[in-house]
Amino acid sequence: MPTINIPVSVLNLAPIREGQDSKQAIEAMIDLAQAVERMGYQRYWIAEHHNTSTLVSSATSILIQHTLEHTKQIKVGSGGIMLPNHAPLVVAEQFGTMATMFPNRVDLGLGRAPGTDMMTASALRRSKNDSVYTFPEDVQALLTYFGPIEQQSYVKAYPGVSTNIPIYILGSSTDSAYLAASLGLPYVFASHFAPRFMEEAITIYRERFQPSEYLEKPYMMVCLNVIAAETDEEASLLSTTMKQFFLNVVRGTQNPLRPPVENLDELWNPMEKEMASSMSSVTLLGSKETVRQQLTNFQERYNVDEIMAVSYIFSPEKQKRSYEIFKEIVDGQ
Repeated sequence: MPTINIPVSVLNLAPIREGQDSKQAIEAMIDLAQAVERMGYQRYWIAEHHNTSTLVSSATSILIQHTLEHTKQIKVGSGGIMLPNHAPLVVAEQFGTMATMFPNRVDLGLGRAPGTDMMTASALRRSKNDSVYTFPEDVQALLTYFGPIEQQSYVKAYPGVSTNIPIYILGSSTDSAYLAASLGLPYVFASHFAPRFMEEAITIYRERFQPSEYLEKPYMMVCLNVIAAETDEEASLLSTTMKQFFLNVVRGTQNPLRPPVENLDELWNPMEKEMASSMSSVTLLGSKETVRQQLTNFQERYNVDEIMAVSYIFSPEKQKRSYEIFKEIVDGQ
């Protein structure tokens, strides 16, 4: 059986399932991290979202440290730290501290969106200026803070200097593709909720990539929804949890992660169905053989360097099984 030889990783938004409280959601996040570490996943990233009662991923760096403490070797990082919300020095100090405690295990993915609504973004902001526009300068500041002592200015991140924490640029449009390419950094595209510009962003990044001290050639990662099960029918049923998750986004409601349903058409109208479905259109869904073929087709077209799987599955055991099947596919089993 041919091996689709590609590193695979996990992104977790740390959702609260129906019937769970916040503490149980954090415990489930750790349980999944330990499971995918045993399976051999490359990295485990945690998102940043604010003012969202159904997600516990607001204090991302605290969750990353908690995950590092409860795992042994998997790389743990941010998918991502939303830089408009944070002074780069504070990020450098936090991640520099974690990298000192857990050497060579910390990743820093950076995004330019606030990860919330504009009123909450205003409450989070370190200044009243629109720090979205200083994203390139803020990324450069972090590269400097993690670099050698001789490249530092008066203000330094202790601990942080010379930790060389790998930085990844996250994007859901083409803007960040240009930035990642110009800085010679790895690029991660959010196809799990914003697939529309994926192909264009990949092309821009690869065509414009400038080799740097961090990276000799482009390193393209893509986040995909992955729902794998024993049969296509079971995977299709499990996927109704994900579709309800995106219906939440379309409606602006805050419902916890819900169990699968037999008939989604009882829940949404045609316009909502179209909008929610477009957000999740890049999904690997089905049995092992079905997902294997979908992944093969995806790689024949895009040939990305790493896939980061997102799985909104209500049952924690079914979720872990989905990741297990996906890893078996990649390993040629």
